[in-house]
Amino acid sequence: MNNNRSIVHMDLDTFFVSCERLLDSRLNGKPVLIGGTSDRGVVASCSYEARKFGVHSAMPMRMAKQLCPEAIILRGNSGIYTKFSQNVTDIIKESVPLYEKTSIDEFYIDLTGMDKFFGCHKLASELRQRIIKETGLPISFGLSLNKTVSKIATGEAKPNNEIRILAGTEKPFLAPLSVKKIPMVGNVTYKALCDLGVKRIKTVQDMPMELMHKVLGKNGLSIWKKANGIDNSPVIQYHERKSISTERTFGQDTTNIHKLKGLVIAMAENLAYQLRRGNKLTACITFKIRYSDFQTYTQQKRIPYSAMDHNIIPVVLELFNKLYNRRLLVRLIGVRFSHLVEGGHQINLFEDNETQLNLARAIDKMRERYGDRAVISAAGMEAKTISRWNPFTGEPPPLLANRHR
Repeated sequence: MNNNRSIVHMDLDTFFVSCERLLDSRLNGKPVLIGGTSDRGVVASCSYEARKFGVHSAMPMRMAKQLCPEAIILRGNSGIYTKFSQNVTDIIKESVPLYEKTSIDEFYIDLTGMDKFFGCHKLASELRQRIIKETGLPISFGLSLNKTVSKIATGEAKPNNEIRILAGTEKPFLAPLSVKKIPMVGNVTYKALCDLGVKRIKTVQDMPMELMHKVLGKNGLSIWKKANGIDNSPVIQYHERKSISTERTFGQDTTNIHKLKGLVIAMAENLAYQLRRGNKLTACITFKIRYSDFQTYTQQKRIPYSAMDHNIIPVVLELFNKLYNRRLLVRLIGVRFSHLVEGGHQINLFEDNETQLNLARAIDKMRERYGDRAVISAAGMEAKTISRWNPFTGEPPPLLANRHR
């Protein structure tokens, strides 16, 4: 492992709540929940005042209301959050040599070698103060020699603080912490580790690597390395997307075939537009459906490389017809395009013609100018907007706080 690296992890504290408080100071000091407000909604973000009652992100909103009845509940506005996020990104972009934006409120920054000129901790601290001053948003960071330790350090630094872990002190820093603090340890893995009597990172550090591998496979190996402060993954400024997808959870389970098909068409149409806008083609289409009993089914089909509606929509509908059971209520549907490659659409000699290509270009121009729903299929008119986010810019997708999960 390279002991000369300096990796900073920066995370905006309770980001959605902080944005709302900048817009309305009356929210300061009060418990605030942001997310879906219906019975199916989840908490996208919550203030520290609400967390004292046991509320946390991804919790069902119904449960959060029961735990904290006096909380102020907001649906949130993804457009505003994206704008604030971009303001922070712009400051980081002009201040550091290499950064990676992993979500709307989270960044990794590689300051390796900057010690010769400025001092990495001083530079990171000044950057944090500049972000707070210019945006008004609280932000925390962890500084160490790799991504894993820095991310965990940020969690320990919150709220609105900073921690530096000196090279060689990674294991003592991690040892007393819960194994849940390790990135990639979710509820299922945590339960499996608890069943082994493993609750603290120190226990993992003391275990032979082979035992972790035997019990949890490759996952166990990764967890053991992270627990020992070993992580050589680089900071990567741009991620080439291998797939794009969208899905919807209904506020109320439905068997309305017209509603379902309309949404399927709208999803496929929008994703195909995103492909063309990004100069991409797909060769694999996947459809996903989840019923009210939470049984989930997916089916995929390979196609000749395409980004054209008339090639893609019939395939998505075909997969929908194969998986749809008319007797069961539907909770969620989703569409995914994968096996993406670079390149404009090539005419299929037997099916495509210049008129279809010219029509697609004209429609796309109108969407670019007037919005992604300016021209749509009649069948998909009742579907709400899918997304105006361009998935091929290297930016992570905005989390839409008012969407169901």
